[in-house]
Amino acid sequence: MTYIIYFAIIILVPLYAQMKVKSAYKRYSKVPSSSRMSGAQVARQILDQNGLYNVTVEETRGVLSDHYDPRSKTVRLSSGNYHGYSLASSAIAAHEVGHAIQDQQDYAFLRFRHALVPVANLGSNLSWVLIMIGIFAQLSGLLLIGILFMAAAVVFQVITLPVEFNASNRAMDQVVSLGIIRNDEERETRKVLNAAAMTYVAAAAVAVLELVRLILIYTGMTRSED
Repeated sequence: MTYIIYFAIIILVPLYAQMKVKSAYKRYSKVPSSSRMSGAQVARQILDQNGLYNVTVEETRGVLSDHYDPRSKTVRLSSGNYHGYSLASSAIAAHEVGHAIQDQQDYAFLRFRHALVPVANLGSNLSWVLIMIGIFAQLSGLLLIGILFMAAAVVFQVITLPVEFNASNRAMDQVVSLGIIRNDEERETRKVLNAAAMTYVAAAAVAVLELVRLILIYTGMTRSED
């Protein structure tokens, strides 16, 4: 019964977070902002106001595929947000520019996250292979190596939290100070940003829970070997 509850949690929590962000986006993508600026215009204005003339704004395919690429110094917005002039488009565009501002200012958590990317990718790809072999073959040493690889990926997800929350705070500061949204639009804009942030919180929470479970399996295995 305990395992059923556990697996229900790690499956349902991310699904709930995804539903929340999609619901908030769907709702507020239908609410036009008072400035009537497209997401691309919002991004460009904030970038220029912060002296980031070298950062480009591009349209990209997909829905909610928006991101900032620090390698090419590019803010990429999904078509709906690039052309849309809704509160959701403004919020998401400003959030991605928040990452560009972090990059410009050498925000410590962003730098740390970038440094962890190669290790986190390796951990994500290799950890479960080692973990499954370690568990089924009852090889505690191999299981431990897999756990260590997985821990690197978990650290990456945890470090992502302050990066995302900070980018959202920067986004709110920018859209308010530049008059992109009115005071009565702040609440709705923050709802979009908070819903998006919850997906990262859910992912990090599930990753930590899974890491703890594997550590308990490892400790149980080593006790049986003694």
